[in-house]
Amino acid sequence: MKKYFIQSLSIAGIISAISLSLISVYSSGFALIDPKFHRALCCGLALIVVVLIPYRKIENSINFLPSRVVIDFLLIIFGILTVIKFYNVQTIMENELYDISYFDGLYSILGLIIFIEVCRRSWGYALFFVGVFAVIYLYFGSNFPSFLQHSGFNERLIGENLWYNMNKGVFGTITNIAVNTVFIFILFGVLLEGTGAGHTLLKFAFILTRKTRGGPAQAAILASSMFGTMSGSVVANIVGTGTFTIPMIKKRGFTPTFAGGIEATASSGGQIMPPIMGAAALVMADLTGISYLSIALAALIPALFYYFSLFSNVTMEARKQNIQIQELDIDSKITQRDWINSILFIAPIFLVIFSLLFGSSTSRAGFYAVIAILVLSIINPDIRNNPKKLLDSIVKGGTQGAKLLIAIVVISMLVGAIDSTGIGIKLASFMNELRGDSLFLSLLLAMLGALVLGMGMPTLPAYLIIIVVMGPALQNLGVSVLIAHLFVFYYGVASSLTPPVALAAYAAAPIAGSNPIITSLMAFRLGIAKFLIPFAFAYYPCLLIIDEFSWSEFISIIPRLLISIWLINSALTKFDFTKLSWLEVFLRLALGFLILLLDFRIQIICVLGAIILISWDFYRYKKLETKLN
Repeated sequence: MKKYFIQSLSIAGIISAISLSLISVYSSGFALIDPKFHRALCCGLALIVVVLIPYRKIENSINFLPSRVVIDFLLIIFGILTVIKFYNVQTIMENELYDISYFDGLYSILGLIIFIEVCRRSWGYALFFVGVFAVIYLYFGSNFPSFLQHSGFNERLIGENLWYNMNKGVFGTITNIAVNTVFIFILFGVLLEGTGAGHTLLKFAFILTRKTRGGPAQAAILASSMFGTMSGSVVANIVGTGTFTIPMIKKRGFTPTFAGGIEATASSGGQIMPPIMGAAALVMADLTGISYLSIALAALIPALFYYFSLFSNVTMEARKQNIQIQELDIDSKITQRDWINSILFIAPIFLVIFSLLFGSSTSRAGFYAVIAILVLSIINPDIRNNPKKLLDSIVKGGTQGAKLLIAIVVISMLVGAIDSTGIGIKLASFMNELRGDSLFLSLLLAMLGALVLGMGMPTLPAYLIIIVVMGPALQNLGVSVLIAHLFVFYYGVASSLTPPVALAAYAAAPIAGSNPIITSLMAFRLGIAKFLIPFAFAYYPCLLIIDEFSWSEFISIIPRLLISIWLINSALTKFDFTKLSWLEVFLRLALGFLILLLDFRIQIICVLGAIILISWDFYRYKKLETKLN
């Protein structure tokens, strides 16, 4: 009896996940749904999914805890009641003037508590404390010191600003972006993986890198960049590709720490890689008013520099470990089936791009891509023989979308609190006073703030928090809207590599069998370009192509940034063609940073110095090679 009861709970969660996916397809492709109903329905279903889907993992009655079921039922019932209350109040407000009552305020407080608790279950304590802080700050902010202080909010005002509001708070603009735009692309990414495109993509990556020393490590970089741009989840990307690539990287001769570190950095890099960018570009487009294609184009050159950095790191480490080219352990031939399966990821992505070029909305482009991959999936015999795989992908897409929506709901609480209290403006003013006239100091403060705010959070919620808090301050510096958003987005992604809370490294370490802390330090070192590149495009906007573009500046910065990345990576590896002395390490680090300065004379000196250092190391290598032969 207990077993059947648990199964019924699991089925309810599955049905809710499927419903979320179908609603996403319907709203993006067929018709717009009444906004208040759409947001309320999606949030309610997301609540049910996150609470009930874990019951799929309970296989027998031994794991059955009656108290847990009671708590889960209470969360769902009262959570749904609070969502219905939002819908009813909004319906009244559309037709007549309505003052939020004390009773309405209590409903909203209950709803906030429930969603914060459900978020804790899905994402841990980092986002949990974000939601708690938002509510506490509104409630007790009148007692906070200095510029953090505000006039105070009671239950009625909290409900008015965080719950019964279509512009901010739980059901505000950010939630609207998630349910209208982001959700369909989450489903798209999951379907790409579930229909067999993932395995083929990995095989292509391994074959393309088979003639390199790095082999599996460089294949991991290629595969993870493609998986990451579609999935939007660093951890999911590591689990999806790392279980295959990390053991092969270790087998090639790399250390477990390096194997885990390179997979973590490559997977996190997928979030900054066009065209999809883990759906962040879609949110950025809605927040900035800049077209999605323009954002994807602007992000292209910085992303290529980042992956150049990763490839160079692998090359240097392979030389350092004296790792030679080896035969592949997998079938090195591209079969007819592989070419057919490649259509599963090539066709939908091109369809997205062309749809946008011809004026379709981002949600409609996502709809076309989802329909295309569902239709094309029949070319994969695995899908034809087992159609249940498609259904499993739809459930997975609904589940991932529900979890992300819960996270965004909690982020929206913080956004609503910041907007309602005016703390964002106060923080921008404080940063302006602190920085003085130094753009570099301002960017440095923004970087540190972004890294702290983004620790322990998935990419999209991290970006949303950071841009709300740091965005106004950066724009006050005279930095363009696009640069400000990309700047904080980069550090939101980089926070997954930054000790002590390096989620990407902690996900990769168990697979690699390495120490999580040491792996996080390795990932930080390997991903150092992610900390350098935002400063580069902040000072040289031409790197974004569409923002203040100048051919002369573009031609000047491209080779210098390449040299800078090479010098810094080789210095941190302590190896280029040969082992580097401590003096060479110091000189390479100094030249690597100085070469990016705006002064033309310093640039020339640094370029000449870099050529001398690299040439000298290459000469030593050739001399040693001749001696050995």
